[in-house]
Amino acid sequence: MKFGEKLKEQRKKMKVLQEDVAKAIGITRQTLVNYESGTTYPQDRSIYFKLANFYGVDVNYLLTEDEEFLTVAAENYGKKGQDQARVILDQAAALFAGGELSDNDQRAFLHSMQDLYLEAKAIAREKYTPNKFRKETTGSDNSEG
Repeated sequence: MKFGEKLKEQRKKMKVLQEDVAKAIGITRQTLVNYESGTTYPQDRSIYFKLANFYGVDVNYLLTEDEEFLTVAAENYGKKGQDQARVILDQAAALFAGGELSDNDQRAFLHSMQDLYLEAKAIAREKYTPNKFRKETTGSDNSEG
């Protein structure tokens, strides 16, 4: 079951309105609609914890491996990074359709692809982001002269 389906199922079990959930966790109703439909995922990891707390479920129930990958991509690389990550997941699912790989082999392949994607994005950020736009500082430059 996907993240959005889990949210919708929990909300219906509790018999609460989308407006009530959204207000309780500090998002708009439209944002919750987007989460439930699978259109978007939370970019802020704390939203997963707020939703889990509201519904009384373990955050790991909501945050499966695929959602974790999408969240990390969104946090580190924005909406474009999240969209690229989603393409990887979709293409991997298409690759496995009708195949004969075991579930363990599929998971191993998918984990490798996710790791490679995040590593490539980190390398590209390091290589192509001008120093003045980098968030991290690598130490002080105490040049004399």
